[in-house]
This record gives sequence, structure tokens and C-alpha cells, in this order.
Amino acid sequence: MPISRPSRARHLLLRLSIGLAALLLLGAASAADAKLRIGITLHPYYSYVANIVGDKAEVVPLIPAGFNPHAYEPRAEDIKRIGSLDVVVLNGVGHDDFADRMIAASEKPDIEVIEANANVPLLAATGIAARGAGKVVNPHTFLSISASIAQVNNIARELGKLDPDNAKTYTQNARAYGKRLRKLRADALAQLTEAPNADLRVATVHAAYDYLLREFGLEVTAVVEPAHGIEPSPSQLKKTIDQLRELDVKVIFSELDFPSTYVETIQRESGVKLYPLSHISYGEYSAEKYEKEMTNNMNTVVRAIQEAGK
Repeated sequence: MPISRPSRARHLLLRLSIGLAALLLLGAASAADAKLRIGITLHPYYSYVANIVGDKAEVVPLIPAGFNPHAYEPRAEDIKRIGSLDVVVLNGVGHDDFADRMIAASEKPDIEVIEANANVPLLAATGIAARGAGKVVNPHTFLSISASIAQVNNIARELGKLDPDNAKTYTQNARAYGKRLRKLRADALAQLTEAPNADLRVATVHAAYDYLLREFGLEVTAVVEPAHGIEPSPSQLKKTIDQLRELDVKVIFSELDFPSTYVETIQRESGVKLYPLSHISYGEYSAEKYEKEMTNNMNTVVRAIQEAGK
């Protein structure tokens, strides 16, 4: 029997209603399945956030691997990427100032920002660049295990506020990651049968390693570079060599991925032994990069202390 016109209309309306309900359900499911997209500026923060979120969110570098964050100038394609993000995690104390310019120029100038170093104790900057500039802080907090754990907890807490459904997972992952980092430090310190000699004086090529060396009770006596990547002038170099001799510095820590020819001159003229450390600013982004390179850094400092004590 053919369907009457009113029945046909009701039938069509029912089909449309079912279709609309299906679309609404699909949209709700897609929204529920959408993962938080989290921007980061530096390699250590990629590792921090990747370990916090696991597979519950996406971690997106603001700048591609291979760019030096100290000399990076924002590019149009990198600024555009910010428009696809939900939040950006920043060092926020001077190491990723380029991100402020990128965010201001992006289509999301009011994007949510998490400053990892909020409430983290900071050291004053050292070196020529810090003199006469008022109070300048050392932004390399990620080279300290203690400060890194504090930052991981800060990030996990703030991400939990933005993504309440996964807040518990973020907290649990942060605790597990912090436990691994503490063990990394404990394993390094366990290699030292006694504390470093109180008379052991160390210098650094770049003013980045104060936080790391404090983990071993060491203070930086001198910094060679006026600023990162800026080689000292001949007169500055001579003054540094004279200072190293005068202060009886035994060890100088250089930067692994940023070799400088003048470092050989310092080593030859002063007799100071050279040990390279990673700044954790180069290479591919990965969840395990921070642990791997900090393990090498800690072992290098242990070796320097042991060899200086012989």
C-alpha cells in the first residue's frame, strides 16, 4: 500500500531527526576525543610535558629542531602554528623570550600560558653580561634536577586545571617522572665516596651550569663568555686566563654542542682541564632526551671531581 502524503512527511521528518541526532552525537564524541595541544619552546620542556601527558595530549615544539634558541628569530610558519595550540609552556625567565613575540604576533595573542618557573628559586646571572644590568636571573633552571622536578609539578598542576578529565593522570605521571629524576641524581652522587674538595675551583665557558654544579656543592668561580655564543675579545681572553691562574681554577666546563677554538687556548695557557657538558638545546625533541643528557652531564661532573681529587 503506498504511503500517504502526511505519513511520508512524518517519515522524512523522523529520518532527518535521527540524522541530526547522529551528527550531534558524533560532534560530541569528537570533542570528547580531542586532545589538548601543548606548545613548548625548549627541548627540556618537551621531555617534561611528554612525560607528564603520555598519550593524553599532543606536545608541539614552537620552533623546529636545529634552531639555536639563543639566536632564534620568529618565522611566519612557526608563528602560524600557535593558532592550532591550546596552551604554551614557557621557561618564562629569559631563555625563551622569543616566544612572547611569537604569541603577540599570532592569531591567538591571548592563548593560555604556563610559566614553568613560577615559584622556583632562581640564581642570579653571572658573567660580564650581567654586570651593570640590575638584577638579572639565570634562566637555565632545567639544568638542575631539583628545579626540574619543581617545574614538572607546576606544569602538571596547571595542565590539570585546563584538562580536568586527565588531571589525575598528569599528577601520577609527574610523580613517576620526578622519582626517576631523583634516582638519576642519587645514582650520580653515589659515585662520589666523599664531597668535593672545598678548595676545588671551577669555571664555565657559558653561564648556564651554576644550577647543575650546585647539585654537587660547587660554585662557579669564573665565566668566560660575555654572553652565550659571544666569544671574548683578545683582551677579555687574556684577563680570563690570568684570572684562572690567579684563582687556581682546576676545571673548566665547556658546552658540548658549541665548540669554541678559544677554549683550547685557555686550556693550553692555563693548564685547566676541560670537561664538556650538554646545554640540552640541540638535536631532535624526545621524551627521553632530558634524562639521557642529564645523566651524561651528572656523570661528567662526577668524573671531573674525581680526577681533580687525585
